[in-house]
Amino acid sequence: MNALAADPTISGVVARQRWPWSQLVDIDYVLTCDATQSVDVVLTAKDGSMALTLPLESLAGDLYGVSHGMKRIIFDPFKTAYTNSQMLTQFNVTLAPTTPPVYMIVDLTKNAGADGQIEYIYPGDERLETYGRFTNVWFGVTNDSVYATDKLVLRRIHAGSYGMGDSANLSTTLTKDFYAGVFEVTQRQWELITGTKPSYFNNSTYYATRPVEQRSYDDVRGATNSSPVVDWPGTGTSVLPSSFVGLLRAKTGLADFDLPTEAQWECLCRAGTTTVFSDGSAANVSGANANTNAWLDALGRYKFDGGYLADGVTGPAQNCAPTNGTAAVGSYQANAWGLYDTHGNVWEWCLDWYAGSLAGGSNPAGAVSGSNRVLRGGSWRSPASACRSASRGSSAPASRSSSVGFRLVRTLP
Repeated sequence: MNALAADPTISGVVARQRWPWSQLVDIDYVLTCDATQSVDVVLTAKDGSMALTLPLESLAGDLYGVSHGMKRIIFDPFKTAYTNSQMLTQFNVTLAPTTPPVYMIVDLTKNAGADGQIEYIYPGDERLETYGRFTNVWFGVTNDSVYATDKLVLRRIHAGSYGMGDSANLSTTLTKDFYAGVFEVTQRQWELITGTKPSYFNNSTYYATRPVEQRSYDDVRGATNSSPVVDWPGTGTSVLPSSFVGLLRAKTGLADFDLPTEAQWECLCRAGTTTVFSDGSAANVSGANANTNAWLDALGRYKFDGGYLADGVTGPAQNCAPTNGTAAVGSYQANAWGLYDTHGNVWEWCLDWYAGSLAGGSNPAGAVSGSNRVLRGGSWRSPASACRSASRGSSAPASRSSSVGFRLVRTLP
């Protein structure tokens, strides 16, 4: 466990199965810590003296980003392997507070539960740097291509409020911490999970670290005409088992992988800023700056910064190196939270149905129905004005394009 300044403690732990009988077990506890702190809670379970392995999907409630007071974790034993063969008649738990990690690394070459499958990076790790607008950022993630190919790196984003939209004044609150992919999903990561190489920019020398594209929303998580039906927000976080996210969840054992909501996407892009781009500078996209834009040149691949050829008119060849078309992920400057390519490279699918205006409020889920899904961030073929933090696009969920990809998130309980 990582030491915390105020030494938080957990007391009063009681585990009770709900009555009248159900499979759910309520684990109540009291967290004592400084009012400004939040911690993660590590749960160790036993049946008598026998240690139990509880998958993450069997636990919900106050596990992540927990503040002081009376709290509850909910355990569903029917989401484990144990109750199919035995009763847990001596079930007991131990809880311990720990510092929330800054990064999570998932090895996509390993199956759920394998040694070294998941690694966390905590505050104080020598790999993290803090200076200027950057706090605990792992810049070294771009120095080894394994973190964009065989491994998936995600940054912890804390719950809170921010302003959405071009004026950054639409009050929006996210009540749950989530992890956001440091990079857009790459072609090698897609290949590891699905066994396919579908992208347009598929030069065999360079394909692995370029973002996957030519994948529809339906390819990523399933369609409204699939069986079972997949239709955010109506069917919640359910996905088609044969979709990319379905296969990823099965391989990693992490049942909360998904696309971000539009609100989560703008939050992760802005990284605490209210400006046109996520570096906090006084950039603008008016006049000539709407096309070529010196502020954007350092932040992402767009039409006039390598997306097209130098004349800004000639499109790139399919077999081109990443000097044109899509760039290798992480080629440009990160935002303050260490996330790359939120401006340009490829448009990124979001969960939401597209609506003409943003909703704001608490955990907005978008329209209940529609014909197009939301796209965010602009792409290699976009002008600068389409790559700003608040820029919104949309496309039919079955459509595929060489300028559309996606980024993953994990929303914590």
